Amino acid sequence: MSSNKEKAVKATYLSILGNIGMALTKGLAGIFGNSYALIADAIESTADVFSSVLVLFGLKYSTRPADENHPYGHGKAEPLVTFAIVGFLVISATIIAYESIQHIRTPHKTPEKFTLIILAVIVIIKEIFYRIISKKSDETNSSSLKADAWHHRSDAITSLMAFIGISIAIFTGYSAADDWAALLASCFIVYNAYLIFRPALGEILDEHLYDDLIVKIREIATTVPGVVDTEKCHVRKTGMTYFVDLHLTVSGKITVSEGHDIAHDLKDAIQKEIPEIADVLIHIEPDDLDSK
Repeated sequence: MSSNKEKAVKATYLSILGNIGMALTKGLAGIFGNSYALIADAIESTADVFSSVLVLFGLKYSTRPADENHPYGHGKAEPLVTFAIVGFLVISATIIAYESIQHIRTPHKTPEKFTLIILAVIVIIKEIFYRIISKKSDETNSSSLKADAWHHRSDAITSLMAFIGISIAIFTGYSAADDWAALLASCFIVYNAYLIFRPALGEILDEHLYDDLIVKIREIATTVPGVVDTEKCHVRKTGMTYFVDLHLTVSGKITVSEGHDIAHDLKDAIQKEIPEIADVLIHIEPDDLDSK
């Protein structure tokens, strides 16, 4: 778990530095290049800096060990941080949409051509960031890091929209195209916010989302001597770890002590094969055929 935490924290520091650099670059390019789409992009990147700091806090808090008041650990803090990140996205999208509408109604200068070069580079860089952070989120099972990755993807989308809008503004003379692009980008940001929010909500509500993991747990159970079958299997995610409740069928003719040992052997086998599982609570059921 400490290894996953270190990976996630390093990825978050990378996000913070990248977002600071992007916010400054976009802001300056937007001001000097007469592009509100770039300024809107800079607003989102600035919000991303704060959200990445929240992710960092969430990762450090959610990976604290269990204590007397939190027997299941502090992992639920991570999806709560994800909710805050979604809030940042929605707020930044609202600001961008409002300012875009104001600029559409007010005549202004056509953006400079050099902004296209800057945007093209930004789109590539942000997509690379998305892939790096997304990979780390998959490796660590971090929902807040996944949200941070989607921030980079939404940033790439808004930059792409800005590129299209500025291109239209420059080559057709319709300066408001830049602002329409920013308005459209705000819609993409809200949609991405929903994509981030939905799985985090499922995690908070312990929604059934882990069929693949359950299949793997049942497969591991078949390799443990003394296991007859598995019945109910429920999995819930807490931070970067999982908790499993499993009903295990054993022979009705064995002793309680032997059933207890089989349950421990299974728990050890599961945690060895899937280190992300923090605990397995096993309920023993007798095999009806054997008990008759």
